[in-house]
Amino acid sequence: MKIDTHQHFWDLQKLDYPWMNPEQKVIYRNFYPSDLQSELEANGVDGTVTVQATHSEAETEWLLSLARSNSFIKGVVGWLDLTAPDLSERLEKMLALGPLRGVRHQVHDEPDTEWLLQPAVVNGLRTLAKRDIPYDLLLRPPHLKVLPALFEAVPDATWIIDHIAKPEIKAGIMEPWAEDIRRASAYPNVYCKVSGIITEADWANWSAAQIRPYFEVVLESFGPERLLFGSDWPVCLLAGSYSRVIQLVEELIASLSEGEKNKIWFENALRVYKL
Repeated sequence: MKIDTHQHFWDLQKLDYPWMNPEQKVIYRNFYPSDLQSELEANGVDGTVTVQATHSEAETEWLLSLARSNSFIKGVVGWLDLTAPDLSERLEKMLALGPLRGVRHQVHDEPDTEWLLQPAVVNGLRTLAKRDIPYDLLLRPPHLKVLPALFEAVPDATWIIDHIAKPEIKAGIMEPWAEDIRRASAYPNVYCKVSGIITEADWANWSAAQIRPYFEVVLESFGPERLLFGSDWPVCLLAGSYSRVIQLVEELIASLSEGEKNKIWFENALRVYKL
């Protein structure tokens, strides 16, 4: 079995995506479940978790509607305003609409690297933790330093670091990313997605050899027990096909036992996101 814990859908007419622009021709169009289904079948992927791509509760409702009508979508990581006074009520509303399995904010676009430590945000994260809703951390390396303080402030949460925190693979920069990842991994309730890696490398000339040292850091830090596979489709199309992402992960984990591979491909996903 394979579960893709990180893919997106979007509709450029329905919603705004400030991070996207027409120059990104490969991805600057609508993407729906019908576009992904054949890729899943061709690559033996049994289900997905679809993840928010803009700060909009309307998008979260739309993604939940897609999950209701497409059985391969096993869960949704949506967006909610963590600072809203009525966050609990908003959360209950979304949970009633479909398989909301996590929440995310595009923290890596916030100019304040300590955005996550704002009291109102921390209170919102505590509300999620009380309901046992995981939180996806979309970060770049400068944001990693705040994680120990965040994890101490909300000790009961389940945290999932997306895209191995986007190290600068193209530039070959390892530190302080690696040190900060190791520090974050010391908390047992923190997981990491092996996803979004090829778009941090040279889009046209990346190789598994170039990416492997970064994968080895997260494998050593989290172990197979806390790593999850994600394609980051369709963003990955900027640097490679869905099949190529699958092939890369197969290559990276080739030396692991079958049991360890299964944890990364699907077992951890089922457990962490309660699919």
